[in-house]
Amino acid sequence: MKCRVIKSTGNVYTAIDECGTEHLVRVKGKFRLNGSRSTQPVAVGDMVEIDGENITEVYDRKNYIIRRASNLSKESQVLAANIDQAVLVVTITMPETATEFIDRFLVTAYAYGVPVIIVFNKTDLYDDYCNQVIDAYIRLYGDNLKYTCIKTSVVSGDGIVELKGLLKGKITLFSGNSGVGKSSLINALDSGINTKVGAISDVHLKGMHTTTYTEMFPFYGGYIIDSPGVKGFGTVDIEPSVVSHFFPEIFDEGKNCRFSDCTHTKEPGCAVIKAVEEHRISESRYRSYLSILEDSSQNKYR
Repeated sequence: MKCRVIKSTGNVYTAIDECGTEHLVRVKGKFRLNGSRSTQPVAVGDMVEIDGENITEVYDRKNYIIRRASNLSKESQVLAANIDQAVLVVTITMPETATEFIDRFLVTAYAYGVPVIIVFNKTDLYDDYCNQVIDAYIRLYGDNLKYTCIKTSVVSGDGIVELKGLLKGKITLFSGNSGVGKSSLINALDSGINTKVGAISDVHLKGMHTTTYTEMFPFYGGYIIDSPGVKGFGTVDIEPSVVSHFFPEIFDEGKNCRFSDCTHTKEPGCAVIKAVEEHRISESRYRSYLSILEDSSQNKYR
């Protein structure tokens, strides 16, 4: 029987068939060990074949969002599969989302064919400086890189109607650091979902994990996928030679480099380095590019 996985809680999954019946299923041991380098061989959003209480096959995915796993015994973690888009929830403070995290998520989504909406959440908490930072981010990611950017606040209601309109009829993954307000935002979009909401640590102003598993909820003809917050976002299976392909501004400027195989790190006649020096390419984006080049040899994002 063909089903869609709508919830993942460790080694137990909830799958729904075409009649809307839910089934609690597991991955058979032999299937689990079949060369999988992922923390879990099945992800929310996967289309699977089930036989009784067992998942016997995972059908080919049209796309997915993947990150380097924190579990050192495995290589990667698939956050969700077969999605129409992702919402990356970002905050400027309490907690602060690093631009490198944003860029790593965008690169992975670009590489695997997933459009991204960037949501700047908790705007009711921001002072003039924070609002200036948001405006700078929107100029970079919205005006220059053409990502859809929305300012939201669960408290004031800003942006909620606009965001809801972009989600109807689509399967959307919500992702971001712990504490950025993903669950509160989802609850504001549809009070019937009622996901668990957490608090911010007073010591480090970091989010504390409240969503402990990934779950898909029906939403106006589509689905919303709520996922646990993530601390870092290490890239997976992106060769150094093609990293620049997923930074459109670096790729375009790189066509003017002296050498066709320029890595844009130290070569003479590098048009990208010149563009960074002349502020035509963002320094933060360039730093993110350099950090991703290091991923194949370093474990700092595990």
